[in-house]
Amino acid sequence: MNYKNLTIYGPFVQAITLEDLPDKGAIAMEAIVPIKNAGILVDEKGKVVECGIYSHLVDSYYASAPKIKSMHPQVVLPGFIDSHTHICFAGSRANDFEMRNSGKSYLDIAASGGGIWSSVQHVRNATEEQLVQNLNENIKNCISQGITCIEVKSGYGLSVVEEVKMLRAIKKAQENCPIKIVPTCLAAHLKPKDFDGSNAEYLTYIVNELLPIIKEENLSDRIDIFIEKSAFSPEEGLNYVLQAKNLGFKITVHADQFTPGGSRVAVEVGALSADHLEASGEEEIQVLATSETVATALPGASLGLGESFTPARKLLDAGACLAIASDWNPGSAPMGQLLTQASILATYEKLNAAEVFSGLCFRAAKALDIKNKGKLSAGFDADFQVYDVEDYREILYHQGSIRPTQVYSKGISLV
Repeated sequence: MNYKNLTIYGPFVQAITLEDLPDKGAIAMEAIVPIKNAGILVDEKGKVVECGIYSHLVDSYYASAPKIKSMHPQVVLPGFIDSHTHICFAGSRANDFEMRNSGKSYLDIAASGGGIWSSVQHVRNATEEQLVQNLNENIKNCISQGITCIEVKSGYGLSVVEEVKMLRAIKKAQENCPIKIVPTCLAAHLKPKDFDGSNAEYLTYIVNELLPIIKEENLSDRIDIFIEKSAFSPEEGLNYVLQAKNLGFKITVHADQFTPGGSRVAVEVGALSADHLEASGEEEIQVLATSETVATALPGASLGLGESFTPARKLLDAGACLAIASDWNPGSAPMGQLLTQASILATYEKLNAAEVFSGLCFRAAKALDIKNKGKLSAGFDADFQVYDVEDYREILYHQGSIRPTQVYSKGISLV
């Protein structure tokens, strides 16, 4: 190993590595064992070489003249991974929020011209450059929250031209972005009002006309579909995702948000994740728990819509892999504060810090099929965040009101 290009970060009062925690199921509170007086050794490629006691790292590597970054005593933990967002958008849906608070249902709002279709109109009226600018601002916000990897969906274009515009905007934003962006094609968000045909015909149109362009331009290797009464049925969804899978796309599913059905499709096709799950019952929980499909809770949608939370406690106790993501979007989940959402979910679903941080870090990475992020462990990307506290439990205790003072991606300071 070439020790000349190593960097030691620290010392930290505590380092939360998440290194030995399981991929699935409940986790005991005591499973988090902080490394005290810790440091992180990072190589020139931005990979963690070792996370251990700071004095040991200095004694072992100082003679080889690595750089050493001295910091105030703080707590360090892996960067968060937001595995479900819609942050490429234009316009506002404040009217939707007001209508919901006046007693209108999700379907009532959609029928009146609000909902997803409202965002479609805003995106279609925006230029690609405007979408890039909006997305860049939202990414900066995410980084300030300690998020070092973000999934970003299309789904507000709902035509070949407009979906390609969105995915190109996401790709352009990634080119100058200091963190990893994972693009997902959500052209199957719902059948657009201006499409002259059935749901099945619209999905065939996507498969035949849009997905080949996405492949050719390398815009995304993932597809998503909203399986719900207001969008696509489980039967329609199953046919679509199987076709997409045969074309080489990875699968994720908006599932069981208002009614069950989508999670079974997700498991049947081997989807990476089934997201939402607010309406999942005991049968759906067991199906997810016995699969490798990640169950992704989206507390921002529950808070935005005034709906029940994903049954996170039951999912974990049944043995499922639980991730927690923000669902940041202009309509049903406009908050966009991942840590606050996760802290509130933890309060209502009785999740301990080990389960929450796992769901925000390496279990969220699993939902994106990423194997080198989400832990402070040898070989993982040196994505980490630093808080001005002396006990890691303070972070969730303050429910998102404490933000990281430093954020690093592959060892490079972003905040």
